[in-house]
Amino acid sequence: MLKIYFSGEDILRTRVAPTADPVWELILSLHLLQGRSRDPLMSTWRRTVARTLRQDIASDHLRLLFALNPPRGYFPDFLTPYASVGGFEAGLEAVRSTPASLLHRDLTLLATENALPSSASSLARGEPAALRHLTDSMEQYRSLAISPYWTRIQAAVEADRSRRARALLDGGVEGLLNSMRPAMRWDAGLLEVRDYPDSRELHLDGRGLLLVPSFFCARTPVALLDPALPPVLVYPVDRLGGLAPTAGDGGGPNQGREALAALLGRTRAAVLQVSDDGCTTGEMARRLNISPAAASQHATVLRNAGLLVSQRDRNTVLHTLTPLGRAMLDA
Repeated sequence: MLKIYFSGEDILRTRVAPTADPVWELILSLHLLQGRSRDPLMSTWRRTVARTLRQDIASDHLRLLFALNPPRGYFPDFLTPYASVGGFEAGLEAVRSTPASLLHRDLTLLATENALPSSASSLARGEPAALRHLTDSMEQYRSLAISPYWTRIQAAVEADRSRRARALLDGGVEGLLNSMRPAMRWDAGLLEVRDYPDSRELHLDGRGLLLVPSFFCARTPVALLDPALPPVLVYPVDRLGGLAPTAGDGGGPNQGREALAALLGRTRAAVLQVSDDGCTTGEMARRLNISPAAASQHATVLRNAGLLVSQRDRNTVLHTLTPLGRAMLDA
């Protein structure tokens, strides 16, 4: 079990990452790709990416990247720098700027249980060419395994952020932390992460905690090993039907909305639009000037069609777009 200790100042400084973190998603997807997950939502993605990597003649350049990310157990902290909250390029620049002492420490720890290729030696010494090779490999892998699915990954993370925002508005940061059940349990300044692979304690010491919602995170949340690094806890989101490549945009937004209305009917198209940032059944009824029963009926039809996902929280139901619903709205 992982135990995270909060002071009053830590509670004030706890927040949710503003969007899907591209570096964390890349690294965690490598673990999922190499593991033995039986998740049917991810089976098509795994087959497609594995086939693409086999066919890509440059995939040999990815050997070090895969070796640094075994399917289970420890992986180096330096691969997921805090700077990636600012985007993919900021994350890669932070990886390239990792001090040699940290590279040596992380890779020595990884090598205790994993065989590493010879190229890891130059990386452990902090040679600039090795660091550039690593980040080039990350870019290459991202283009094959992440970028074709990025819209759906973002949609799932945004749906989770809408849910956490509701919890924060209703109950403050303690409401937000309580909303993480059942994977985590909050009680009087202590956040317990159950089923964590080892027993650890993390004292935030006034730094707060960055919660990072992640599509590729498996069932158990993930924290960095080094307690001196900015505290981050990555947790899994609802995958909302899995992954499929997203097509490019067609006509302009107004043309797309008119076509959507013609397909679904104006009321259901409006229901889809008001659910863009998350919407309860009551809010939907008020915004569209329809009865709660009618709002619930329209939401049910859209949910059954795979365009909305509905999550109950006590006596309210929050509706958010699925990746398919967002794709239809943005078409």
